[in-house]
Amino acid sequence: MSSFAFARPSVLRALRPVRVPVTSQSTLARLLSTLAILEHRGGSVSSGSLPAITAATKLGGPVTAFVAGSDAASIAEQAAKIKGVEKVLHVANGAYDKGLPENFAPLLAENIKAGGFTHILCAHSAFGKNIMPRLAALLDVQMISDITEVVSQDTFVRPFYAGNAVATVQSSQPINIITVRGTAFAAAETGADAAAIEAAQDTDAAANMEWVEENLSKSDRPDLATAGKVVSGGRGLKDKENFDKLMSPLADALGAAIGASRAAVDAGFADNSLQVGQTGKVVAPELYMAVGISGAIQHLAGMKDSKIIAAINKDPDAPIFQVADVGLVADLFTAVPELTEKLKN
Repeated sequence: MSSFAFARPSVLRALRPVRVPVTSQSTLARLLSTLAILEHRGGSVSSGSLPAITAATKLGGPVTAFVAGSDAASIAEQAAKIKGVEKVLHVANGAYDKGLPENFAPLLAENIKAGGFTHILCAHSAFGKNIMPRLAALLDVQMISDITEVVSQDTFVRPFYAGNAVATVQSSQPINIITVRGTAFAAAETGADAAAIEAAQDTDAAANMEWVEENLSKSDRPDLATAGKVVSGGRGLKDKENFDKLMSPLADALGAAIGASRAAVDAGFADNSLQVGQTGKVVAPELYMAVGISGAIQHLAGMKDSKIIAAINKDPDAPIFQVADVGLVADLFTAVPELTEKLKN
């Protein structure tokens, strides 16, 4: 059962979901128990996983965290101190280091069955979007993706149509597989008394694929997904040379991460990892500055929840100005260097 609410881009941030009356109590009949799957990299719990813990606590039942990998034991000790976590399950096996769905999903499925969990949550990240659909198929349930609000134990809010509409969906499934939009929930805090840590069941499921290599871009700038300030460039910058020449100094002056519209990425101005939007990263910084970006609905879907949106565009009718808190109608090739210089001083 679903209800839908539509809105023009100009009122996206004011959109509120419509609550659906509860008509089925099948999921409430069981003892609620939530499993939060945590990502980790470089020996630490990923900050992107912390909002999933917050969403899990809103369900009302006990929250168990799950980690797997060669350093799972040390990661479990970190996870045990996250507020809201009552127990941590871990599997210390290097076969799960890369989060391959072919062996990670069966591992989760067996532990979910053994633990009797009713809700399984994970961040709506590349990791979560890779594993959770396969997990849902193994458990023969329908996945609920990219939720932005927990209404009740069986009712959730999720955006669709590039964020131009929201649906309040109700589940009657015994097990709910859910991914969480990180920008919609506050990150769970650490510093709590350590929760219990237990070894989980290792299925030793073989992956029918081999991890060959990964090439990660390194930068001293803040991570785009979690940065408090983001400056994004669009097609208006005309080429890669202008993108690098104007956006890098501006980002450095603000201490911001650099983003880009899909048009800029497709044109080769910026790397795909910098794309913000429906098919890129979803961000919600304190400040989002859009430079030379028209503001297509697909781009707005990735940044509309930013606290302050500033835009520079020479077209006064550009859609980006409909959602911007601060707008400057000017030639970016003049305005950006001038702004950068003032910020440096």
